[in-house]
Amino acid sequence: TPPEICVSRSFLSLITVIYYTMCLGNSSNDSGSCLGESQHVSIAVLLCLVFFLGFLLNTFSLWVFCCRLTCWTCGTTLQFHLALSDAIATPVTPMIAVYFAMGNDWPFGRFLCQVKIALLSLHFYGSTIFLTLISIHRYTAVVHYNRSSCMKRKKFVRNLCAGIWSLLLIQALIYALLLPPSKEGSNSQCLTIHQRNLSDTYFVINFILFIFGFLLPFLLSAVLYGRLTKTLAHLNISTAKGLNVKVKSQRMIAMCLVIFGLCFLPLNVVRTVGVILKKYYPHECHVLLQIETAYYVSWIIAGVNSCLDPLLYCFGSQNFRDAFQSFKIRKGEGLPRTDSEITANQ
Repeated sequence: TPPEICVSRSFLSLITVIYYTMCLGNSSNDSGSCLGESQHVSIAVLLCLVFFLGFLLNTFSLWVFCCRLTCWTCGTTLQFHLALSDAIATPVTPMIAVYFAMGNDWPFGRFLCQVKIALLSLHFYGSTIFLTLISIHRYTAVVHYNRSSCMKRKKFVRNLCAGIWSLLLIQALIYALLLPPSKEGSNSQCLTIHQRNLSDTYFVINFILFIFGFLLPFLLSAVLYGRLTKTLAHLNISTAKGLNVKVKSQRMIAMCLVIFGLCFLPLNVVRTVGVILKKYYPHECHVLLQIETAYYVSWIIAGVNSCLDPLLYCFGSQNFRDAFQSFKIRKGEGLPRTDSEITANQ
């Protein structure tokens, strides 16, 4: 099935679930303040499993980038920073699991709540931005292969990544300061829609993140990959090089669209629905609790991107594939050989 159809089906299914949930909530017509409720233990378990697996895969990827690749291209640099953004949220995952296990009662204090918000922001929106930069680089490398471009200059790409991290860090610090934990009933809550005093803040921040952190990067990537697909349709595949470029690019197109549509779309749509309901229908507790659960499930789905991104490195870098194959061959004979050892034996 083409990735575009999979994304459309996922989106329609999500809208259907939200629609029926809202209908059920309107029929119950709950009243009073919503304080949240305990989440099922499976959410905490799945969250830990997904992020731990992603941490292992991206730690291995970072090891390959740092220890096995001696010559970095512009694409390699962007992939390294994507792996770094994927691994950065792992330290807060155990705290989130404990938070769920304790019935949405944050026991770690104000500072660690802000650390959690900052690292999650760096993870999710660092991933979308670096995925978009990889899309731009792939487009310029294939469609404008015979033209000069700043995305083909290593120094520019390194400075660009440093600038992106600076902006992401500023954004994360601002959000962490604007969204402190608060006491709701008998529980201390951190980063939930039930923080009544922060409803307006969540509403504004959500739409900033939705538009600039997801919608624009997704649309830009979709447009670039659409034009890339047209170029690939006319590419000469009678040569091995042409065929390799076409296959590699098609795989990267499919993977990027799947990551955007399957992993990040539910998170942004569910959160947007949640903040709108909290602002305009704050007494619809049944609906809000259902949306809260759906939001945490979308966290898990979004975390899957850290498990899928290593496939991009394999599709986009022959050097990465060679290093991975070298690791597989040598794993039964001790640690992989270094580049100097390989050269000495040749």
